[in-house]
Amino acid sequence: GYLFFSANPVEVMVENDSIDIEIRINEGKQARVNRVTISGNSRTNDHVAIREIRTRPGQLFNRELLIRTTRELSQLRYFDPETINPDVRPNPADNTTDIEYIVEETSSDQIELSGGYGYGRIMGSLGLSFNNFSLRGLFDKEMWNPVPAGDGQKLALRFQTYGKGYFNYTASFTEPWFGGKKPNSLTVSYYHSSFSNANLYDKSDANYMSFVTDGFTLGMGKRLTWPDDYFTLYQSVKFLLYDLDNYSVFTFGSGTGRFNNFSYTFAFGRNSASAPIYPRFGSEMGMSLELTLPYSSFSNKDYGSMTEDEKYKWVEFYKIKFNTAWYFELADKLVLSTRMQFGYMGAYNNDIGITPFGRFYVGGDGLSGGYNMDGREIIAMRGYDNEVLPPDLDMDDGSELGGTVYTKYTLELRYPLSLNPNSTIYALAYLEAGNTWLSLDDYDPFDIYRTAGIGVRIFMPMFGFLGLDWGYGFDQVPGNAEANGQHFHFSINKSID
Repeated sequence: GYLFFSANPVEVMVENDSIDIEIRINEGKQARVNRVTISGNSRTNDHVAIREIRTRPGQLFNRELLIRTTRELSQLRYFDPETINPDVRPNPADNTTDIEYIVEETSSDQIELSGGYGYGRIMGSLGLSFNNFSLRGLFDKEMWNPVPAGDGQKLALRFQTYGKGYFNYTASFTEPWFGGKKPNSLTVSYYHSSFSNANLYDKSDANYMSFVTDGFTLGMGKRLTWPDDYFTLYQSVKFLLYDLDNYSVFTFGSGTGRFNNFSYTFAFGRNSASAPIYPRFGSEMGMSLELTLPYSSFSNKDYGSMTEDEKYKWVEFYKIKFNTAWYFELADKLVLSTRMQFGYMGAYNNDIGITPFGRFYVGGDGLSGGYNMDGREIIAMRGYDNEVLPPDLDMDDGSELGGTVYTKYTLELRYPLSLNPNSTIYALAYLEAGNTWLSLDDYDPFDIYRTAGIGVRIFMPMFGFLGLDWGYGFDQVPGNAEANGQHFHFSINKSID
């Protein structure tokens, strides 16, 4: 609160080559915050910005809270982080100060219109993300410009197809301040994916096959104040229904039937990164546990004699994941980023083993192309083809089997070419290593595939993050001589990072 203090250095003794200096401090009276205002938010409603402000009227002036407020406003991604300016206006007459946060709006909505070639097909995608959406504005025609905006909600829609044989779509909505009084977020999402060879066969044909997935997720997030107020807690429940019809290329059973995956996720994280687009210091950390009920423990069935179709009728597993990232500004704007990821998937019942659903697949650009219909998690790794790293790429039926353990290490040097909020561009050079294993018994954190390369990231508010990387994989993948070597990778919205 001592905004009006003064410090005067006084030479109290000079002797030979030494000088004694005494700092005489006049504290003055403590200053309290009087008025707090925000200006420049032409699109974002006042309450969305004000609820992130840590300096409140009546408080003692606190510079730390001033800096923290600047960070929180930049984390919204609605304002240019380079131009957020807290204007402190002290008034010694009554020992108060006014604070005005001057911001500059930047676009936060994003559109994805992309096409690519993978898995022998041309894939098209269309995605829309309204990151400053207003649900209540749906019924107010004056707020449509072109969609209702300003309340800080998020609405995302995405559609992907390569033609008659495949399409998927997702829709999600997030309210970051559910109830309006506390920063407790609510997220609702729906996912549908359908893959078939309908472009070759009719449903009545014996060769017809399909894999349809429907998923629903309900999540609640909360900001914590302990161990400090950078921590968050997120909990969600997810239901996935897999409907297979003669899908013989899958990794088990007859390829026909319905399989249910009902899971609960508990995620604990901390984020003190200085900015969302180009952080220069701070860190990110996340730990999560996803689990299903141990259904087999409630049954007297002999799972050892069951067919695979029966074993996986109700998918059961537990999954532990950990990730961390640290940012260090080595010189002006030159940033070193270090990252590490680890994941493990386990089973409750040895007679059932680890489910083929939801496994880890490592390698490539991280863009699944929609082929994550079995719940698989795609972990990108530059310098290698998509999903090519062990454990198993040559199964008898031609299908792929993902790992149950994975790890990935990244060391990245970044330098910005432009920090303009309408087009943030930075170049990077990286070293990376990782692998995946069939079981924890096979896990060796030093048995890894190595890669190095360079790249560039472009952030445009309308399109999000776009990336282009050249990578060289140093280690040959068994049974796939072309999996490593030189590769160019295109990424969307940090699919690689």
